[in-house]
Amino acid sequence: MTSDSRIGFTGAARDARILIVDDVPANVEVMTETLARDGYTAVRSSTDPVTALAMMEAAPFDLVLLDMRMPGLDGHEVIARMRAMNGGELAPVIVLTAQTDEETKRRALAAGVRDFITKPFVIWELLHRVRNTLELHLQHRHIQEMNAELERRVQLRTLELEETRKEVIRRLATAGEFRDNATGQHVVRMSHIAYRLARAAGLDELEASMIRDAAPLHDIGKIGIPDSILLKPGRLDAPEWEIMKRHAAIGGAILANSGFALLDLARTIALAHHEQWSGGGYPAGLKGENIPIAARITAIADVFDALTSERPYKPVWPVEQAIAQLRMGSGGAFDPELVALFERELGGIIAVKEQFRDDRESNADPADWLQRLTEEQGARSARAK
Repeated sequence: MTSDSRIGFTGAARDARILIVDDVPANVEVMTETLARDGYTAVRSSTDPVTALAMMEAAPFDLVLLDMRMPGLDGHEVIARMRAMNGGELAPVIVLTAQTDEETKRRALAAGVRDFITKPFVIWELLHRVRNTLELHLQHRHIQEMNAELERRVQLRTLELEETRKEVIRRLATAGEFRDNATGQHVVRMSHIAYRLARAAGLDELEASMIRDAAPLHDIGKIGIPDSILLKPGRLDAPEWEIMKRHAAIGGAILANSGFALLDLARTIALAHHEQWSGGGYPAGLKGENIPIAARITAIADVFDALTSERPYKPVWPVEQAIAQLRMGSGGAFDPELVALFERELGGIIAVKEQFRDDRESNADPADWLQRLTEEQGARSARAK
């Protein structure tokens, strides 16, 4: 048969791996030579079904021409082992058999064979059935590869979109922090600290990662606070504190109705990170576990990093002093279980602070910071009463 008579014969089909399994050497020789003359370049054969199975296990074949009646293992057993070998999948099989009874055909078809060739066969029938089976198989494989590539591209695009959202959050959070005379590294540090605390609290990787990525927007509402209050270096009077506290609700409004899970979580954190375990926080006066855990985690991470970081209006607090402050707030401002977990994770938290440290000095007057901290604690205590 010449190449001109091979309708639809493609390069992929020419290079397809074909295995002939027949215990009669003469049959193997005829089929091997026939396929080679027709242009197939990767034809292998075996007269021993056990050897043939080992060949299949070593490298996959695109088509198996299988005799049904063989000593040792018959064709049915070979098919069963092929399927078991490939996790339930079966490579294309064309049965070669002199058996024409209905039961043989039924069992073979039920096992998943693609076609039958009855012995003795004619050359043109063998070639057409081989070609047709290979074309269907290769087209199916091509479709699978295209689908896999499309899925890969969709996943890549989804990842790119998610990274874009995260980058927007990071930049927006940094802009908000700069308005508060803080550094962008603060939001990086506190978000990674929140991640470690979330994992310690038993949240899974996805939940903890979302908290890490959403937490930087916890104070985004401060962009709605006047500079005269937000940047005031000294004591805030009572009316000024009431205005300052609005930043939680402003943040919630900014992040409302986004339709994205990450921004929805950021909104939850922005609204609730100043709520207190005792119920004395703001803006809603939530208490205990009614405060979303993401907000409870963020509050501790935020306060610890703020205390142990330099700001223009405050000096660095030693870690021991900051931990003592968290202990004082345990059961009042903070979830006591989370405070205890925070202390157990302190080694890793310090490592986070070192990884994202600020290289800047502060000339702030410690009295201004202590005054500001005392005023905020006073406001919280008054609300608790």
